[in-house]
Amino acid sequence: MSEGTTRANPTGETTPAPTAPPTPVPRALLPSLVPLLREWLPRQRWFAGKGRPVSGFSLVSATELLPCGAGGAAPGLLHLLVRAQQSGPPQAGTGTGDCYQLLLGIRSALPPQLAHALIGRPTSGPLHGRTIYEALHDPRLAGLLLERLRVPGRLGALRFTRAPSTAIASALNPRPVTAEQSNSSVVYGDAYILKVFRRIGAGVNPDLELPLALARAGCDRVPHPTAWFETSTAEPMTLGILQPFLRGSADGWQLALNSLSVRADFSGSARALGRATAEVHTALAAVLPTAVLRRQQIELLAAGMTERLDAAAAAVPALRPYRDPLRAAFDDLAELGRRGRTWPAQRIHGDLHLGQTLRAALDGRWALIDFEGEPARPISERRRLQPVARDIAGMLRSFDYAARASRPGPDSSAWAQEWARRNRAAYCDGYAEASGVDPRQEPELMRAYETDKAVYEVLYEARHRPDWLSVPMAAIHRLAGSPHTSPPAPTHP
Repeated sequence: MSEGTTRANPTGETTPAPTAPPTPVPRALLPSLVPLLREWLPRQRWFAGKGRPVSGFSLVSATELLPCGAGGAAPGLLHLLVRAQQSGPPQAGTGTGDCYQLLLGIRSALPPQLAHALIGRPTSGPLHGRTIYEALHDPRLAGLLLERLRVPGRLGALRFTRAPSTAIASALNPRPVTAEQSNSSVVYGDAYILKVFRRIGAGVNPDLELPLALARAGCDRVPHPTAWFETSTAEPMTLGILQPFLRGSADGWQLALNSLSVRADFSGSARALGRATAEVHTALAAVLPTAVLRRQQIELLAAGMTERLDAAAAAVPALRPYRDPLRAAFDDLAELGRRGRTWPAQRIHGDLHLGQTLRAALDGRWALIDFEGEPARPISERRRLQPVARDIAGMLRSFDYAARASRPGPDSSAWAQEWARRNRAAYCDGYAEASGVDPRQEPELMRAYETDKAVYEVLYEARHRPDWLSVPMAAIHRLAGSPHTSPPAPTHP
């Protein structure tokens, strides 16, 4: 299998030159893997189609990153893009043939330290008698991915690219991130983190597009991409991104919970986070297109919120008593559009909450991460221009979530809610200081977006974490303004 040579394009990015075709993958490969994948894939945290049986698979592409021939103790590495066909009605945000990225290690026998990564052993086909496993858990194969990104080039259906004027260190020990994620990540030494997307959509992923734009703008609130890989088709699909690993940083969610656990003031951090968010929004508006939402777009925005509310209420009985007062927030937004109200729209983070932020240990400086947006939504939808109020509402909900998820005792629940109120206000103060625009001056827009986010949370928790359902339901009670309805009884996860 030939290696790709590289050349520099006019922007200075290192891009691949044409290469010889890779060794073709036998047609019998996928059929031999189907029994294993049908059992293994639905168990993965990042599989989007849970609850519906997998009826079949189709192969999008297959590339040998390391030869998988029989014999010898050395592992092989096979990259697959497969579509999982499923029966039954799809959930919102999923299709009948979602595409997934698989990195399969191939060995004659699996060493004990990789036993947890086992996928299975094909009983037929070109890999008959071999052992198939999740490659990102194998340090040797995870290290190979870093080497591919160090020396960019094209291999089969894949293209590896490195940012201009960057150099990637070699021989860094990889370790997979074990926390539950909608993707997979590997940390190399303390220098880099590689995010490997699992559910793949057409087009450039915002998690690559937006940090690259912010790098051009000189915004240092986001780790800039060092290298990435994608499909080499006419419309590339982003497969993975390598970024600096912010060693010693702590994520905002854990910092908030720590503050709550010791009843510490967090308002200074919340204010600084508001300023960081505003800086990112300002930079995105400076380097990417912007627009103005007028009557038609605002009515469509409100209609989409109403549609999501109706779907969530149909799935979660606890939401139904609140449906009409919640819908009023969306009706008010549409009415403002009919009266001629407009709002600016731009590229935004799209899924902003405390868990998408990092605070440096040395200087307390905040960074925003994970610009992918809500993974359940199509990439085309995540790339739409939207009011910044959506990001702000997401962060306000996150402060409320932290306060209610912090397991306060009976004597501290009121203190936790006051903690949330103070930090929501401090975050908005910081945002206003940095942007010149106070989001609280747009109460109808903020209420609509916060309501829409809370409805999303109710549906998510009902499906995935029923013990957490009371957390967003408390917000639903508040947003609906239901004085005669008792709020849901708290249950702590």
